[in-house]
Amino acid sequence: LSDSHKHKDKYKEKEHKHKDHRKDKEREKSKHGSRYGSSSEKKHRDKEKERMKHKDGSTDKHKEKKKEKMRSLDGKVKKEKENGFASPQHVKSEPEDNFYYSPKYEKSLKRQRDDDDETQFLFPFQDIKSKKTKNKKGEVLDGKKKAKKEPEEKWKWWEEERYTDGVKWKFLEHKGPVFAPPYEPLPSHVKFYYDGKPMKLSLEAEEVATFFAKMLDHEYTTKDIFRKNFFKDWRKEMTAEEKSKITDLTKCDFTEMSEYFKAQSEARKAMTKEDKQKIKEENERTLQQYGFCIMDNHRERIANFRIEPPGLFRGRGDHPKMGMLKRRIRPEDIIVNCSKDSKHPEPPPGTRWKEVRHDNKVTWLVSWTENIQGSIKYIMLNPSSRIKGEKDWQKYETARRLKKCVDHIRNQYREDWKSKEMRIRQRAVALYFIDKLALRAGNEKEEGETADTVGCCSLRVEHISLYPEKDGQEYVVEFDFLGKDSIRYYNKVPVEKRVFKNLQLFMENKELDDDLFDRLNTSILNKHLQELMDGLTAKVFRTYNASITLQQQLKELTNVEENIPAKILSYNRANRAVAILCNHQRAPPKTFEKSMQNLQSKIDAKRDQLADAKRELKSAKADAKVRKDEKSKKAVETKKKAVQRVEEQLMKLEVQATDREENKQIALGTSKLNYLDPRISVAWCKKWGIPVEKIYNKTQREKFAWAIDMADQDFEF
Repeated sequence: LSDSHKHKDKYKEKEHKHKDHRKDKEREKSKHGSRYGSSSEKKHRDKEKERMKHKDGSTDKHKEKKKEKMRSLDGKVKKEKENGFASPQHVKSEPEDNFYYSPKYEKSLKRQRDDDDETQFLFPFQDIKSKKTKNKKGEVLDGKKKAKKEPEEKWKWWEEERYTDGVKWKFLEHKGPVFAPPYEPLPSHVKFYYDGKPMKLSLEAEEVATFFAKMLDHEYTTKDIFRKNFFKDWRKEMTAEEKSKITDLTKCDFTEMSEYFKAQSEARKAMTKEDKQKIKEENERTLQQYGFCIMDNHRERIANFRIEPPGLFRGRGDHPKMGMLKRRIRPEDIIVNCSKDSKHPEPPPGTRWKEVRHDNKVTWLVSWTENIQGSIKYIMLNPSSRIKGEKDWQKYETARRLKKCVDHIRNQYREDWKSKEMRIRQRAVALYFIDKLALRAGNEKEEGETADTVGCCSLRVEHISLYPEKDGQEYVVEFDFLGKDSIRYYNKVPVEKRVFKNLQLFMENKELDDDLFDRLNTSILNKHLQELMDGLTAKVFRTYNASITLQQQLKELTNVEENIPAKILSYNRANRAVAILCNHQRAPPKTFEKSMQNLQSKIDAKRDQLADAKRELKSAKADAKVRKDEKSKKAVETKKKAVQRVEEQLMKLEVQATDREENKQIALGTSKLNYLDPRISVAWCKKWGIPVEKIYNKTQREKFAWAIDMADQDFEF
């Protein structure tokens, strides 16, 4: 803002100069001639006088108005420096009248100043864009944008004392969940056909039919189990008349429905920027209202505040319940958790919650039971919250404690392989597999309730094959079973001779569907693990082995002389070793081949560019040899730099291609986010000067803020 004193002095100085040197100016004009006529000069002087008059006189009224307005807004104005300006501590963003926004006052307010008060005011309407600064990179930043992007001060909860006695929070307030929007019926021109004839469906049946129509191009709808489960649940939603007519899924034609939803999808993609912006703003409003809670005087982000809409259950792998109907969740299904002294969330008008609880020993905000597997679903806090961060930190500290006693535990279970008691032998062999192969413990399941997935304790005889010698190795055990999420675990691994002999013993006189460890279950195993170390579970073994493997692999693979992209490839390879250990597989993405082709095209183009750059360098060198002048020498240096730059770009692309190919069927994210102590990665980054942004994206950096803050380059897991 302009200081009016400066303006006064400026104009007075001009006026004095004008009087004192008028004669000199006239003499100069007579000598060199004047660009302006005397009449125009007179007008100019008159304008100056008028401006001074306006400044000295008319602004007094505005001063009075300003004083009056500021008294009404805030009786006491405090001086505070912000972006180089002195501004009031608080200015209402929406004043009661239009005084601040009136264009006719804009010019005068920019200049006016209260003689008795040195505070200057920055009003909402004023253009801050004129204030430009530079960031560390030297880029010019817009003042307004910079202020907007300025990060809030992070809550360093890891530097505070933790609650005891299982208390997770003392105050919790939130707005509850956001429910899925109600079903919108299809337009009259979109028809469902049965046996070649159009048929009008009831709203309930039509809604379920649209779930199938939306998935028509997906391979799920070709699977028998999916189609069977869908048709069974769909018929439950039909009227008696519809049930009597629709008896065969193969006679159902969902094509028009499918085309309609495809067209809608295309229309969304083709939306104008303005329409997309409106949706974005609406989503932002919803996020600000429902996406945050107040927990112990801190505003914490909620992870999944939207209730999942109804649809068809997919599951992972060949899940036996795929295709079943996931029903719509209603307020009457919802249990809300908050503190007694908070403002309780309001259910939608005309509805009520199932229950409102005040349990500060749990971390969930909302819960309900889903209908497919009867499991309880929760709305929890974001991974970057204190509660989630503390849990993560504690998990990795428990795994670090295991490091101190793991050798003793390993010696113990090796001794137990020779035990006279069969139950102890079985427990020792199972623990060996959990330690060596990072197998999950497994849980007992009721027949037909869920997919036939097993863990270490629930392995059956059919899941393993024994080979005294295979592929040049002795005592090989071949595993083949469905693990968590129906993902196949297949592995051939050589084991110690005593383990092999024990497995032969466990399999004697048993049928294929008999339990391998018939005298062991997860309860017995976990009880034993607790005796070995407080807090020890099968998952702690997975976390320990994953983290220690990453640390060892990083030491082996990182080469001091490599550049940043090559070091990042080494990191991904270390991460991949962990993902293979933990059996974190994925199906190759559908777009994999296409994206690899695009990447290969870029590599080919870059190679051509490099060949051109080298030719130009060769030509420049030959030219410099002949001319032997400074200009040609500089040209050679420029061409050399160009070649180096293109070589680096080519190497980055080639590293990227290698990385993608190696990661085709491996899911790196699961281990990186759940099994690897982030302090190992942060320490590695700090040691080798790798930006943490190259390893963790923004969301992950927020989740692991505690690790980024506390780990130095010498951290050892």
